[in-house]
Amino acid sequence: MTHFTPQFLDQLSQNIKEWGKALGFQQVGICDTDVSAHQAHLQNWIEKGYHGDMAFFERNQEKRIDPAELLPGTCRVISVRMDYLPPDASFATDLKRSEIAYISRYAHGRDYHKLVRNRLKQLGQKIAQQFEGLAFRPFVDSAPVLEHALAEKAGLGWTGKHTLTINESAGSWFFLGELFVNIPLPIDQPVEEKCGTCTACLTICPTGAIVAPYQVDARKCISYLTIEHDSAIPEQLRPLMGNRIYGCDDCQLICPWNRYANLTEESDFFSREGMKSEKLITLFSWDETAFLHNTEGSPIRRIGFQKWQRNIAVALGNADYDQRIVELLNNSLPHASPLVAEHIQWAIEQQTQRAQQATDTSIPIRLRQRLVRSIDKGLPRDA
Repeated sequence: MTHFTPQFLDQLSQNIKEWGKALGFQQVGICDTDVSAHQAHLQNWIEKGYHGDMAFFERNQEKRIDPAELLPGTCRVISVRMDYLPPDASFATDLKRSEIAYISRYAHGRDYHKLVRNRLKQLGQKIAQQFEGLAFRPFVDSAPVLEHALAEKAGLGWTGKHTLTINESAGSWFFLGELFVNIPLPIDQPVEEKCGTCTACLTICPTGAIVAPYQVDARKCISYLTIEHDSAIPEQLRPLMGNRIYGCDDCQLICPWNRYANLTEESDFFSREGMKSEKLITLFSWDETAFLHNTEGSPIRRIGFQKWQRNIAVALGNADYDQRIVELLNNSLPHASPLVAEHIQWAIEQQTQRAQQATDTSIPIRLRQRLVRSIDKGLPRDA
């Protein structure tokens, strides 16, 4: 058994950070396991119902507050970050084009859970070669872990008013991961919070989900609505979602610290074909087999085909009027599940209203009525 001399622990800590960077992590920090200061905030958030349908937040709260409950003997957490911003992200362009699907930039490439977890496992194995008594366990958004609180304690950044971790030199476009270990490594110090008086993220949120600094009501959050929420999307929120079909990046896009963000060097996070600047019509035309094929290895697959169609139907309803959209929606309606059918019907109504508003009042009333009837039936204009 190796002795825990200060010199040994200091050297091991330096080695861990070097090994982590060699494995593709842009930053590695170390902290203790005391996150009890966040317990009251977590409980208050749950009591307000801000977690929505995510009942898992109600369970295992003791494990969130005490990491040793997840791995007995844990006394340190190695927290890591990995940049994911793909080259040529085309944020502004895609958000301005209503016929294009907007997919959150973290989901353009390979599912990060397995990739980051495998790298953390390799890091643990590397440490085990130096310390035979090591017990370790990697986590990547897969267990009751307060990852942002731990990243903050480990000095990776501070928690922004949108509740994401912000790094002064890297913004917030990165994934987090944790490696629980039973070695009393020297700890890093938290960094100064630098949001100041800025409230840009609160102001820009399309649905007003950031109800106060450091408080997000998930029930209004587009990321929650398009990914975690299983039932119908509240009708009053649908027009606010625009063309966002999987996640939302607005609070990060507006954050001034993201001017310092770096593009990822991890090719697995580059945009795959069909995920960037793809037309809504094309994506909605996929059947379930095509969906499963095209989302293989992607985090998008986990929402399933029904929610995928539900989300796109809302975006099609928000798109500029296009007769092709109306035809596609009408043709899809007879075969849709009840959940999807509700959103298709809503989308058809939105498209119909938009067409009616755009109809020139100088057109004779009979011709206008004929045009509206053709839209309702999903027929060509000259039918």
